[in-house]
Parts: sequence; C-alpha cells; structure tokens
Amino acid sequence: MDVSDKVAVVTGASGGIGFALSKALIAAGAKGVAMADLNADKLQASAKEIGGLAVPTDVTDEAAIQALVAKTEAELGPVDLFVSNAGISPKPIRDDNAHWNQQWRVHVMAHLFAARAVAPGMAARGGGKLVNVASAAGILMQMNSAVYTATKHGAVGLAEWLAVEWGPKGVGVSVVCPLRVATPMTDGMPDTGTVRDGVMTADTAAEVILEGIADDRFMIYTHPPAGTYWAKKASDPERWIKGMTSLKQKIAPKAD
Repeated sequence: MDVSDKVAVVTGASGGIGFALSKALIAAGAKGVAMADLNADKLQASAKEIGGLAVPTDVTDEAAIQALVAKTEAELGPVDLFVSNAGISPKPIRDDNAHWNQQWRVHVMAHLFAARAVAPGMAARGGGKLVNVASAAGILMQMNSAVYTATKHGAVGLAEWLAVEWGPKGVGVSVVCPLRVATPMTDGMPDTGTVRDGVMTADTAAEVILEGIADDRFMIYTHPPAGTYWAKKASDPERWIKGMTSLKQKIAPKAD
C-alpha cells in the first residue's frame, strides 16, 4: 500500500512504536492520522506535536473501537489503514487470571475488534489494509512470561486467519513481529537473548514497518534474525525447545 493521501488509525500512539508510526505516516504524506491511546493526556500532547487527531480509546472495548472509527471517518474520511499497535508489557511478571484476561483483550481481541470495525467498509470501497503489531514472542516466545507468549501467538494466528478471510476481498493484512525495540514498554526488561540482535529505535522500526506496508508483506520483521529463528524452530522443534530451556536456565538468575 502507498500510504500517501490515505487515512490511517494507529492505536497505542501516545509513545513508542505507535507514535513513531504516526509521525512516519504523516511524513510520508498520509491524508490524516487518528492516534488512539488509553493515556489521554499524553496522547493529546503527542498528537499536537505531529499534527495527528487524538482520540482517547480503550482498545479492549469494542464499542470504543467503533467510536474511534466513527470519529476518524467523520473528521478525516474513510479509514484506509488501521494499525492495531497497542500492547501491554510482560513486566512485571504476573500469572493471575485478571492479567491473562487483560493481555488477551489487548493483544488479541483488540485486533479482532479493529477488523470488525473497518474491514467490511474497506472491502466495499475496493481495498484497505490491516496491520497488527504482535511481537517476535508470537513466533518464538517470551521465556519469562507465559501470558505474553500465548497472547502474542494468538495475535499472529488471528492475523493469518484475517489474511485468508479478507485478502480475497481486497483487504491486505500484515503482522509485525519485532525483537527488542527501545520504548517505554521495554524499559527494565531483562535480556532474554534479544539484545544480541540489536536494540532498534522506535523511529527505525517505524521505517521498516512502512517498507513492509508498501511491499504488502504479510510478515514484517523489524529484525531479520527473527525470521531465521522461526525457520530453525519449525525445522527442528525438539532441538529448539532444548536450546530455549538451556538459555532460560542460564539467564534465570539475572531475570529474578
């Protein structure tokens, strides 16, 4: 997709990858960018800085997603691109059911709510794009967080289904699987082996993501090693599990 003169929505846009993507879309000539986030005050400041439309939104609420789309279309025009980027950090490590439910709604259901809200309209107008920001944990794992691993795998699986369902109707789907990106969400996280592959700035990650959108790639890696690791995992799952088990044992004392 050529993003110039397109109307985009970006969630989780008050900072990190979401803010960097919003800024990059505007620089690339987008007609308008609606920026959504739960943190209303920070969102307003971020949107004012780059000329975006601030729409405070709880992405776990389907009605709120629908309201976000309605406001965007009323003020900017029909949505061409929806970047479902909001996420929750795996730190602090928790295993209670409330945390599982929260991460499930942010990392999986929010993507589904976005697709329900915009994909039919996109198809009716002849095309559009859904971009779901997951994580390399969705194809590999986050060894210190079961909930982050499971929900990001869910995000990747849902993106695959959406691509098969909506692709023939003209709606492209991409899923983004970053390794370590320097954002407030990753501050203070222990190194689980990803630092060796480079800690990327959010602005650089946004550039790579826009390149993937322009190329209509389904799987967008900000860090190429993620794809290599995924291929190795698929080719020999037993060896991969043994290797990850060994790595976890080595880093466990540092993570505690």
